[in-house]
Amino acid sequence: PVLVNLTLIPSAAAKGAVCLDGTVPGYHLHRGFGSGADNWLVDLEGGGWCNDVGSCLYAIKGHRGSSNYMEKLYFDGILSDKPEQNPDFYNWNRVEVRYCDGASFAGEGFDGEHNLYFRGQRIWSAVMEDLMSKGMRSAKQALLSGCSAGGLASILHCDEFRALFPQTTKVKCLSDAGFFVDLVDISGGHAVRSFYDGVVTLQGVAQNLPKYCTSRMNATSCFFPQYIVANITTPTFLLNAAYDTYQIQQALAPISVDPKETWKACKFNHSACDSNQMQILQGFRNTMLNALQGFAALDKNGHFINSCFTHGQIYDPNKWYSDNSPTIGNKVIATSVGDWYFDRSQVKAIDCAYPCDNTCHHDL
Repeated sequence: PVLVNLTLIPSAAAKGAVCLDGTVPGYHLHRGFGSGADNWLVDLEGGGWCNDVGSCLYAIKGHRGSSNYMEKLYFDGILSDKPEQNPDFYNWNRVEVRYCDGASFAGEGFDGEHNLYFRGQRIWSAVMEDLMSKGMRSAKQALLSGCSAGGLASILHCDEFRALFPQTTKVKCLSDAGFFVDLVDISGGHAVRSFYDGVVTLQGVAQNLPKYCTSRMNATSCFFPQYIVANITTPTFLLNAAYDTYQIQQALAPISVDPKETWKACKFNHSACDSNQMQILQGFRNTMLNALQGFAALDKNGHFINSCFTHGQIYDPNKWYSDNSPTIGNKVIATSVGDWYFDRSQVKAIDCAYPCDNTCHHDL
């Protein structure tokens, strides 16, 4: 895969658009060519969130909180420049926006005591402004994508991205492994909700969440995709594993609610799950599918929900587009996304429940 240099944005400092530690943000741009020279794929990097001072101070020791630690990146999968690996987007301008704010590019605040900058929303604006000046403003087609916390960010910023361009530009959004569900954990509590509440409160996210949601629900609810996706006006595609390993490990059965570690074996190896645990995992899948219904009913949207134990599928060439990629109805992920983006066909694909799919690349 091609190795792409980091572009820092020195002018972002004056706007206060900085990483957690105050360093300037950056992105990686690989120029398009041929028929793709006027098309732009902008991908938002993921990497969890920081929900308290301690976790944010930890993040600044690496590239999740400081551009001092960012290096060149390999572009693979949806970012690949090879048609045999990425048939629809290989010759587009492809951008990876680095993630260093800890709140899915949505925070606004400052902790003077610990010198922590919560400026995700400003980073988003500064990066978009820089890319527009590099030619993106004349894009004929554009796709905003993201994985994990970046997949949540692509949902939160989808309509803002659309608003950057004239109505004549074809603009859509893709979220990979970003459909985090407001679920009940194995203890009957809401571990993921209290975690998100920490992120939203600490980083001042509320003011940057969609007003149609915050006018009727609390801000933490509006950080969950299920309460906002059906209201996104821009066509959006949700790619997610029905047994999202991050959500199983961190939301369904986190160590905080499983002190005796009865889920430890199952969490890290799905074949070690007993029948009761498997029943709970099937319940998690049902919760996700139910949360998807309002979004899925809209013609403009697309989805691909496979029955794999994994988290993130767009960067791995073996998952994205290869002879042995995961399929639903004999169609691989890259083809499904491409068919939907270019209006070649409607894509509303939901796998049958585990263990029916033998094309999966299980992470555990």
